[in-house]
Amino acid sequence: MNVLIFSQIFPPDLGGSATRAYNVAKGLLAHNVNVTVIAGFPHYPTGNVPRHLRKKALAIEYFDGMKVIRTYMPPIPAKGFINRIILFTSFMLSSLFPFFLVRRIDCIFVANPQILSIYPALIYKFFHRCPVVLNVDDLWPEDIEPEITRSSLIRRLGEVLAKIAYVIADAITPISPGYTKVINGKYGIPESKIHVVRGGVDTSKFKPMPSKNDEKFTVLYSGAFSVAYDFDQVLKAAKILEKYEDVEIILQGGGELLHHVKQRVAEMKLKNVKIIDKILSRQDVAKLMSEADALLLPLRDFGRPYLGISSKLYEYQAVGKPIICCANGQPAEYVNETKSGIVVKPGDYKALVNAILYLKDNSEIAEKLGTSGRNYVVEKLSIESIGREMLNVFQQIVREV
Repeated sequence: MNVLIFSQIFPPDLGGSATRAYNVAKGLLAHNVNVTVIAGFPHYPTGNVPRHLRKKALAIEYFDGMKVIRTYMPPIPAKGFINRIILFTSFMLSSLFPFFLVRRIDCIFVANPQILSIYPALIYKFFHRCPVVLNVDDLWPEDIEPEITRSSLIRRLGEVLAKIAYVIADAITPISPGYTKVINGKYGIPESKIHVVRGGVDTSKFKPMPSKNDEKFTVLYSGAFSVAYDFDQVLKAAKILEKYEDVEIILQGGGELLHHVKQRVAEMKLKNVKIIDKILSRQDVAKLMSEADALLLPLRDFGRPYLGISSKLYEYQAVGKPIICCANGQPAEYVNETKSGIVVKPGDYKALVNAILYLKDNSEIAEKLGTSGRNYVVEKLSIESIGREMLNVFQQIVREV
């Protein structure tokens, strides 16, 4: 089978959307599927497009067994509503540049971060006469920042675009069972068209490694510094933890809130918070996670339960460390069901302090939680497992269309 993947964000870009698209590609390759990826130039989240690409329309590269056709993206950060719309629109247009470079296609997989990518994919579908599978990383407009969707016009437009995308897709693969109720209930899409396929994780890359020789108990957050995360909750907890000299919090990554977080650390004169403000390779991220004693997912409280599940959770589990999940909804339910960590309410920095100290003082429980998480993803969410699930969806839809 020959599969074409559309993914605006793709490694080395940060973010769960890039990771999930890559994992699907790798999973399909593991089952002898030929994979071609159309992706934007590396740009997310900083807008730092490599200089040698900035004046090009596209570039072709081969790595990890797949052909990746990179297309033009403007060198602007993914910060603010206007910039994001510019980036989305740019990829909608530039993803058509490689049209004559793409040969035989049996199925098209449209990865998020946004549903608009399905529209250029339809042109490929028309000429290649093949089905389109729409992945749903985030619900649109339900998961857009509340300050943006307060405008009824923007929300209504988002709902219309989402409805069209869901209707014209031949199959839909949400990453969380929580999305099914919205896609089915709100938009009227039949459940037979919806196939939940979780994000998965490369368990050969993200795996337990020898811990660091350090007397400090380290709590790590690794990923994008985006508005989805509540770093103020983390920093307030760090302030209380200052009296424990053997506790350190590490924040690694980049993004629009990086400057704010640095500024807050300086204002609060926090000595127990270390910021690694650079983008690391996936191997280095896996190593950093393995060196930590606990891993942190501090989701912001937007006043409603989370329906999605961050792929970060799967990576955290794969390295065999306990998770502190500051969230409600699907992420909290998942951590509890897999017995892989402690759940606290988003924004509750005192509960976060208690969770950190509890894991520090109960190493056997911490190890048990880490082992449980690792066992779960190895058994059910490896790249090979996700690739098999996705291939089954593709084969089914090819037969039906």
